[in-house]
Amino acid sequence: MTPKERERRLLLQSGTALLLLGAAQIARGATILAVRVWPAQDYTRVTIESDGPLQTKQIFVPDPPRLAVDISGIDLDPALRELVAKVRPDDPYISGVRIGQNAPDVVRLVLDLKQPTRPQVFSLTPVAAYQYRLVLDLYPTQPPDPLAALIADRLRDEQGTASAGADADNDPLGAWMASRARKPAAVPDTDGATTSIAQALRESKATAGNRSKIGAAGANSPDRVKRLIIVAIDPGHGGEDPGATGPSGTHEKDVVLKIAFLVRDRINASSVDGDPMRAYLTRDGDYFVPLQVRVQKARRVQADLFVSIHADAFLTPQARGASVFALSQGGATSATARWMANSENRSDQIGGVNVRAKDAQVQRTLLDMSVSAQIRDSLKLGNAVLGEIGDVGRLHTGRVEQAGFAVLKAPDIPSVLVETGFISNPEEEAKLDSDAYRQKLADAIVSGILRYFAKNPPAARNRVM
Repeated sequence: MTPKERERRLLLQSGTALLLLGAAQIARGATILAVRVWPAQDYTRVTIESDGPLQTKQIFVPDPPRLAVDISGIDLDPALRELVAKVRPDDPYISGVRIGQNAPDVVRLVLDLKQPTRPQVFSLTPVAAYQYRLVLDLYPTQPPDPLAALIADRLRDEQGTASAGADADNDPLGAWMASRARKPAAVPDTDGATTSIAQALRESKATAGNRSKIGAAGANSPDRVKRLIIVAIDPGHGGEDPGATGPSGTHEKDVVLKIAFLVRDRINASSVDGDPMRAYLTRDGDYFVPLQVRVQKARRVQADLFVSIHADAFLTPQARGASVFALSQGGATSATARWMANSENRSDQIGGVNVRAKDAQVQRTLLDMSVSAQIRDSLKLGNAVLGEIGDVGRLHTGRVEQAGFAVLKAPDIPSVLVETGFISNPEEEAKLDSDAYRQKLADAIVSGILRYFAKNPPAARNRVM
């Protein structure tokens, strides 16, 4: 056999082997790499990660509630079976998981549910550290009203110090809530708020509006009407989106949630000119919240301020120092601000958003409304917070920066984003992992908020969401 004939035979053999390998890969389909479950009161997410796209069809059965998903082109393997043990007993939505080989190339996944839900099933293409993901989101059919929960929480605090009659003199809305406490819950409106709650807010607007007329009477005047001051605290990232990760493996999503809890406790123990304060967390556990939803949540509770808490990473470990950012309608105030905004705005891609479920109308509304007044007030809030944080540690820059952060786009709420430090810097990662340092940061953030309110008293509420 000549050298050319041997070369030709080798090429043919190689081509045959490649064809056989390709056929085997096609027959095998995708391989399951990991399964994850993210339970929360807002919703529970189930994620199935694979090395290729998964073909699915799903059926929702309302009675008893369960979601069945058929996944084609795969065999039941140990990685998928792990899903059964990953469901926690306290999961608000899933009571159990059943998995079986429904056909030679079809695996059936059944989620038995604790309550009626609105399931969303969608796929995500590879991004960041993730490959292909099949996502099953389970939302309640009747979500709770967060504003009513804040008011009820305030009433519980005051019951030990004041009678319902005394509350009625100072807080018409609170008294109304107390009078309804033993009555059946109202039917939710289409926007999620209960009809009776919304009506009470409308009826109380006129009373709350009298505040400007009697403000000179002082905080302790019997004629003064109290109102609840709400600060939305937004711990960045969560769930499928870990945020930045430090050299020692500290995740941004965990650090900022711990800081947010400390800020919440301090706000709930504070007041402004005699008015009680309440913090509302856009997430209170390890789950993902899309950027647009964080803004919607703050507007739904009629927040007076919005403070997003982060601990980002940079390209080099030398970057250090805390920063405060406000929204910009134009360009960013620095290259770093632009880089940070682009980094934070990728959160939806990594966390995983069902694009088909996005409310385009709401997006257009947020973009069309003027935010010039919001930016002006946000800069005032940012300067107050920055001044306090500067007493705790090093600042990355001595001014409030501006960029197009998606999470700061509530047109009617002064909003800032606080980068508590660079988690990519080993020294700052160690500080952020310290409870003592987080306590100082929380003290500084709340001091900045109170300092802002001292010069910019909250106005009477003039909107109902």
